[in-house]
Amino acid sequence: MTPQPEPELREPDLPRTAKVRPRALRTGWTTGTCASAAAKAATTALRDQRPQDVVDVALPSGRRVGFAVESCAVDARGSTAVVVKDGGDDPDVTHGAHLTARVSWRNEPGIGLEGGEGVGVVTKPGLGIPVGEPAITSVPRAMITQAVSEAVDPSRRGVTVVISVPDGERMARKTTNARLGILGGISILGTTGIVRPFSTASWRASVVQAVAVMAAQGERTLVLCTGGRTEAGAMAMLPDLPDVCFVEVGDFTGAALRRATEVGLERVVFVGMAGKLAKLAAGVLMTHYTRSKVDLGLLGDITLASGGDASVAAEVGAANTGRHAYEIWERAGLLRVSGDELCRRVRSVLRRAGRGRLDADVAMVDFAGRRVVAATRPDWVTAA
Repeated sequence: MTPQPEPELREPDLPRTAKVRPRALRTGWTTGTCASAAAKAATTALRDQRPQDVVDVALPSGRRVGFAVESCAVDARGSTAVVVKDGGDDPDVTHGAHLTARVSWRNEPGIGLEGGEGVGVVTKPGLGIPVGEPAITSVPRAMITQAVSEAVDPSRRGVTVVISVPDGERMARKTTNARLGILGGISILGTTGIVRPFSTASWRASVVQAVAVMAAQGERTLVLCTGGRTEAGAMAMLPDLPDVCFVEVGDFTGAALRRATEVGLERVVFVGMAGKLAKLAAGVLMTHYTRSKVDLGLLGDITLASGGDASVAAEVGAANTGRHAYEIWERAGLLRVSGDELCRRVRSVLRRAGRGRLDADVAMVDFAGRRVVAATRPDWVTAA
């Protein structure tokens, strides 16, 4: 087989959602912002012995925003306030969550921050939060501290703040928290305080974080999966690896590989379907649909390189989608050999993107995600 020229590695920028939407989308507020608002309302109520209806807090940028207080109750021992999270037009599992703060006086100065019902507890390193602490990240912690300090002077009279999220444990089942070692509820998150609608940037950030978490567990093999179906296939293929090694990478292979090299990982396994693999084989490391298309000409070349005749290669090159090309290979009896060649080309791209520091293997699954149909390792391929 004639060696193929290596494709140029490309990582296009993220799309700007506003450019492709017919109307402006509403921003929303992070769980961290809402928790800080609830904490300030509860602290103010405790100080004044009077329930609060509205509250304002500062974002990390210094901008101040106001919130309605859903409910507030107070007595001499403590107070409770609830702020309902509005995620704007972002499809987030915590939209509508009741961020609840219970504030009480403490005997010593300072602010004690605790997690209550529905706030997860960190059980693994790598998240920037000590094991055993509530899953409240650094920016929300700072926001809560500032908000409480605007209502009382904690150096004179300290308070304990307990953040809870009723139904948070159920919400967390729809996230990757358990795999990251956050158990019992959701995380209180946010870096700017604002939720950007439909932000793929948040997914990229979660990918980078997940790679760091698995490295902190001492694992050295990263398994990148393009989605839930491919992840199921990958877990069946590699049953001896712990769950933390499997990361739903989405479109952000380049970001994942950079982080993998930074934290000293040794090997990456990429598991995907034909379309995503075709983009990677062409050297595209950020595969969002608005920034890259499947190179069907490349799949036609692969057809020829793997022994297909010119008519099949032309049909593949004129296919409608990557899936259509896959179906043509399957019909022509070329799925295994052409799929193996596609996987080899992706492996070459991954090794180059990892700057020679990462070994790589690749597997292609069917469109149900249940069967490995081609791979750089023959023993991974599932019998038809």
